[in-house]
Amino acid sequence: MIGETFVKTATDILEEVKSIFSAKWQRRDGNKVPKLDDIQLGSNDAVQLEGTVLYADMADSTGLVTGFKDWFAAEIYKSYLIAACHIIRNNSGVITAFDGDRVMAVYRGDTKNSAAGKSALQISWAVKEINSAVRSAYPTTSFQLVHSVGIDTSDLFVAKTGIREFNDLVWVGSAANYAAKLAGGAEFSNGVFITDAVFKRLRDDVKYGGNPRRSMWEQLRWNATNKVIYRSTWSWKP
Repeated sequence: MIGETFVKTATDILEEVKSIFSAKWQRRDGNKVPKLDDIQLGSNDAVQLEGTVLYADMADSTGLVTGFKDWFAAEIYKSYLIAACHIIRNNSGVITAFDGDRVMAVYRGDTKNSAAGKSALQISWAVKEINSAVRSAYPTTSFQLVHSVGIDTSDLFVAKTGIREFNDLVWVGSAANYAAKLAGGAEFSNGVFITDAVFKRLRDDVKYGGNPRRSMWEQLRWNATNKVIYRSTWSWKP
């Protein structure tokens, strides 16, 4: 029987669950963004750190996969994620996860908010270039790539979840939660969205642009949380 040696009874599962609640957490300060092997799975082991989280997400991927050929959808996915990943790494971000058509990254250091904000604006530039390349390759297509990026900063508590051979890191903290929501919510279908905490820490070159020089960000109210956030539709060539 496939997987027979890995079968767990109801008793086994409940005992493992109960052990999570009874064991004390062993936490340590992280001096870098942790990788999967840096944290233990079988115990309440965690790394805590200050970090800025970026989520970059394609909009309406459902419409893409249902309204266009599978190979075309794959080309769009690949183009967006490849460009986003290169830009994130160029700005010292650490890619931590993929989820379908979105990528998550974490930034550390004194300029982590500006690095994340710059990354987001450069990803917006990449989207425009991808759309231009799509029109050149497929002149009759009606497809238009739209995306959103969410960014927040906070303390993060990082643990490993799952089972042996099938596990991943879980990022606990407002930054991971808010960044994901800002990138994927119905309110945030196009542009870069950052929290007030991120905006206040941006360098001037990530806040202002153009000639005459003006703010690249507009202040909004996030209805679901009643928090102040900022949106930008500007782009920045890498």
